[in-house]
Amino acid sequence: MDRPRRTRSVLAAITAALLAVPGITALSSAARAADADLTRNGGFESGLDGWSCTAGTTVGSPVHSGGSALQATPAGSDNAQCAQTVTVQPDAQYTLSGYVRGSYVYLGASGTGTTDVSTWTQSAPDWQRLTTSFRTGPATTEVTLYTHGWYGTGAYYADDISLVGPGASTGQPPAAPTGLTVTAVTSSTATLSWSAVTGATSYAVYRDGTKVQTASGTSATVTGLSPSTAYGFQVAAVNAAGESARSAAVTATTTAGSSGGTPDLPAHALVGYLHASFANGSGYTRLADVPDSWDVIDLAFGEPTSATSGDIRFTRCPVTECPNAESDADFKAAIKAKQAAGKKVLISIGGQNGQVQLTTTAARDAFVSSVSNIIDTYGLDGLDIDFEGHSLSLNADDTDFRNPKTPVIVNLISALKTLKARYGAKFVLTMAPETFFVQMGYQYYGTGKWGGQDPRCGAYLPVIHALRDDLTLLHVQDYNSGPIMGLDNQYHSMGGADFHIAMTDMLLTGFPVAGDANNVFPPLRPDQVAIGMPASTNAGNGHVAPAEVVKTLDCLTKKSGCGSYPTHGTWPGLRGLMTWSVNWDRYSNWEFQKTFDGYFG
Repeated sequence: MDRPRRTRSVLAAITAALLAVPGITALSSAARAADADLTRNGGFESGLDGWSCTAGTTVGSPVHSGGSALQATPAGSDNAQCAQTVTVQPDAQYTLSGYVRGSYVYLGASGTGTTDVSTWTQSAPDWQRLTTSFRTGPATTEVTLYTHGWYGTGAYYADDISLVGPGASTGQPPAAPTGLTVTAVTSSTATLSWSAVTGATSYAVYRDGTKVQTASGTSATVTGLSPSTAYGFQVAAVNAAGESARSAAVTATTTAGSSGGTPDLPAHALVGYLHASFANGSGYTRLADVPDSWDVIDLAFGEPTSATSGDIRFTRCPVTECPNAESDADFKAAIKAKQAAGKKVLISIGGQNGQVQLTTTAARDAFVSSVSNIIDTYGLDGLDIDFEGHSLSLNADDTDFRNPKTPVIVNLISALKTLKARYGAKFVLTMAPETFFVQMGYQYYGTGKWGGQDPRCGAYLPVIHALRDDLTLLHVQDYNSGPIMGLDNQYHSMGGADFHIAMTDMLLTGFPVAGDANNVFPPLRPDQVAIGMPASTNAGNGHVAPAEVVKTLDCLTKKSGCGSYPTHGTWPGLRGLMTWSVNWDRYSNWEFQKTFDGYFG
């Protein structure tokens, strides 16, 4: 009976002794005071700032608290993950929590250095709190927090995500850079330099108030600028504690340029595809019968002997399929006549059925040789790349559009540069990718950081970027497309001016690839961009009436009648319009051509 009392007495004495030791109470209080919520924008009140999301946006309802919450919609190959990397202390305890709604919603942390954790709910028709905890490893200084849904399920919501624990000692942001100077300009680039800042680990470059680049050193070249245009630049220094104030601004004015090596293209051009190798319900149109309104005529199509051969053949539509097809002699004479009238006639490679995969250097060389033979045989002005389907995709380790690794990408870039060098400054190079391969890159790039995405997402971006100084025109196919997220972080669907405005604004403004603000695809020049539309309802999904075409052009060239989409500029130098196709437009009494002529004169 005495032992329990004695034990309690001993414990009391030990406790009293510990409390009598100076600093014990202070250390305990300090440890508690050091705990803080380390997430950035965990309530999504600042949009997606701080988060990297594959398919997320913010909404005003439903919310758990405040005025915003995350909404993310998984797809068949994407679980719609949103993630954030947080600086932590080694060997420390942390609690992760958040509120979610929806089915199969997950909350977790990876890179903990011990055991990564996650928690989930099968069904949360109303807000449900998820919580888990972990201890960091002895060398861990960063962990990644994430929330996601499940493949192919409906949208989920998340709000008030927090990571509570001791914050890392990050010190102070560095001082603002000084000595910012413009050292060189071209028609599309500006090179900057500045003085080094003590304690800076990198530098953020701003163009007209928008962050466009991250530099590891004290110089940077900003690309994708428009000719004869003044831009304001600033630089901020960055370290683990954050970003400094921005430097004093400097102005760089680009040179006049030469319209991508084709100064004889009109200021506003009409581009159309001519069915030259096949017949369909639109009927065969002789090249000589194409009206003078058409400035660039793409002969559709040159196709490979096999998907991976690189050997491209152009076979004109036989008279058995196209009874009114002209002879080879008349066809070549029509090409010369068009060129004499200032028009450009190109061979278009690919199309819906022409899969081209340059998987080897042998295929690359065969591509160059065979395409050159077609150009020389018919005396053409250049080449249009219309790779669709599975022609382009990215390997899992190919994550930087500026430095591609995938053979089909690298070999295509090399082949196009060789052709440009072979034919010189007058060579016309155009591209007609689908939105999936370009604007989709704003959300997804390749298989993604966590895998599982379609490797074709954004796969045209490295090709466009590598050839941007040689590229005459990019006319993305704004048709046969699913919904695409614009720079307003809202999905836009075909069928009206809004879709064309949002898609074109992305090309002319530039965008962070896969939501990474440090990996920005630079804007193209307005004279390099034409908007791709179907000529009629028969030509493809996404046809819009002439009034919607005019509305699109008014918004982009005059910033008038833009509707709800907030464009990021005004581009009176927008090159023009592209359509599939000349044949379908003729079938529809030249409606598309008449709209173009009526607008641009």
